[in-house]
Amino acid sequence: MWWWIILAIVVIIIIAIIAIYNSLVTMRQRVKNAWSQIDVQLQRRFDLIPNLVETVKGYMEHEADVLTKVTDLRSSWANAKSVDEKAKLDNQLSESLKTIMAVAENYPDLKANQNFSELQTELTNTENKISYSRQFYNDTVTRYNTKLEMFPSNVVASVFNFKSEELFEVADAAARQNVKVDFNK
Repeated sequence: MWWWIILAIVVIIIIAIIAIYNSLVTMRQRVKNAWSQIDVQLQRRFDLIPNLVETVKGYMEHEADVLTKVTDLRSSWANAKSVDEKAKLDNQLSESLKTIMAVAENYPDLKANQNFSELQTELTNTENKISYSRQFYNDTVTRYNTKLEMFPSNVVASVFNFKSEELFEVADAAARQNVKVDFNK
């Protein structure tokens, strides 16, 4: 009789370990999928950049360094491997694109250009999708990392060598500061 009880306990433990392992694998795959969604949107933005640069190039002779930086960042994207590297490039590119959009305000003909207007709309839509994808990725990573730290899944995770994932974070401390709006000027 005792053998059946011991066998039942062992079977229950094995089933629990299998269930925990499978849930960790599922969560790890969700993290990879969430990263892939960011990657797709960032690639979409990078694909729009050559058209933006070509449209803007004729108007912004004095801002060639901004256009060169955007082109260089786009080239660096292909070589970036980790989440951290891509996050840094993404932040730098976002700043450069903001600069282009701000400089475009000084060129009324450019603002009126239909291609520029359409590209600006596409980039805005893509930025919104990137923002949502980052949030989804960070939520997914947080759930996964939490599961890795909780008992008993932390035991199974350490036995099967599951590693925590990096969050997609803002690297630039200035970007975290509150924007000061002053209408009195």
